[in-house]
Amino acid sequence: MNILLAVDGSPYSKKMLAYLATHEALLSGTNSYTVLTVQSALPARARAAVGKEVVDQYHAEEGEKILAPVCKFLARHGVDAKRVMKVGVPGETIGKFAETGKFDLLVMGTHGHSALGNLVMGSVTTQVLAHSKVPVLLVR
Repeated sequence: MNILLAVDGSPYSKKMLAYLATHEALLSGTNSYTVLTVQSALPARARAAVGKEVVDQYHAEEGEKILAPVCKFLARHGVDAKRVMKVGVPGETIGKFAETGKFDLLVMGTHGHSALGNLVMGSVTTQVLAHSKVPVLLVR
């Protein structure tokens, strides 16, 4: 099975990893994994003020802060995952990436870092469900 793990470094991403660790069918060497994190784009004025190189470096560093511990966790469980960092609208980008990457399953936490999250599901989760035709496993 080709599985996409969407992470943002939030406690819900950590809960999602803990859930995977307790379900051998989801976390095994027979599956292939891609770990995706999506950074929101900086405001246009900020990008213009600091330049493309600085913005790219910022996004790379922020993405690595999120991906490194997740990939380390997966490696401890014998899983070698591909890392992907994107910049864009998180929910839309995750949903489209899941579909174009021909994934069998998208796994993510129900809430993230957004302060404007909904009560039942986070706003990014709602966007992913609206933009993805891939089955989604939400972990709360």
